[in-house]
Amino acid sequence: MTIIEDRPRLHRTLLDQLENEAISIIREVAAETRAPVLLFSGGKDSAVLLHLAIKAFRPGRLPFPVMHVDTGHNFDEVITFRDEIVAANRLELVVASVEESIGRGRVADPGATGSRNRLQSVTLLDAIAEHGFDAAFGGGRRDEDKARAKERILSFRDAQGRWEPRQQRPEPWNVLNARIRAGEHLRAFPLSNWTELDIWSYIEREEIALPSIYFAHERDVVERSKMLLAVGGPVVVGAGESSFVETVRYRTVGDQSCTGAVRSGAMTVADVLIEVAAARITERGATRADDNFSDAAMEDRKREGYF
Repeated sequence: MTIIEDRPRLHRTLLDQLENEAISIIREVAAETRAPVLLFSGGKDSAVLLHLAIKAFRPGRLPFPVMHVDTGHNFDEVITFRDEIVAANRLELVVASVEESIGRGRVADPGATGSRNRLQSVTLLDAIAEHGFDAAFGGGRRDEDKARAKERILSFRDAQGRWEPRQQRPEPWNVLNARIRAGEHLRAFPLSNWTELDIWSYIEREEIALPSIYFAHERDVVERSKMLLAVGGPVVVGAGESSFVETVRYRTVGDQSCTGAVRSGAMTVADVLIEVAAARITERGATRADDNFSDAAMEDRKREGYF
């Protein structure tokens, strides 16, 4: 059990306090559990989380693997970035494949153009069971959506991997209890108290590398459900639609079939910071179709075992 140090100190900036809190959580969970893993999608939040985890155990190597739940519909730039980061930091990478889950009959194939995002729940839980992981670090933040706002820093899942809100432990005065009951595993969210602006400010300060799609570039897109979807892979131009070239960037990274781009000329982290500071809608609310179709979408996925 640990108490997060959050007493104000004049020489600490907000980013220092958030960094110290996150590193304390990472170290405590690693000490209290037998086989943790860090979930790494290649997105900005998981890049920051990985940076913090590496920093937490420096000069030693990261003492646990990273895992990517691969839908098979990822952006090419993100997969390239993932492999470069793994090689540069000599990380152990576990790839949990939704395609393999479909092949084994564990989940139904949604078709060539269907979203595989929701299928990740089964793939993730199967991988946790296969490798015996008892804790998974995730990059979730409370400011992303309503379902994440109510999440604890340490989120416990039952023997079936399900999330039950009434069974979550209180965390008064930032006291965290990482002890796991038989059959349980936990998800740890060290970035819970960060905002999107904090993430980008930390990326700027620490000079953290990101996939190129987070910055302005030209891309062939189609406008669908008020979103700009990149044409290619699972996204095809349908009847009555037309594609066009637009200068865009991505605020969040996910399955290509349901992750939209935003019009943007932001070429640098400093440019992105200006955009984020002026934004009035969260990155998931603006660009993730799987969250927008239903207010309860993320809540349902949590109960199924994802997030």
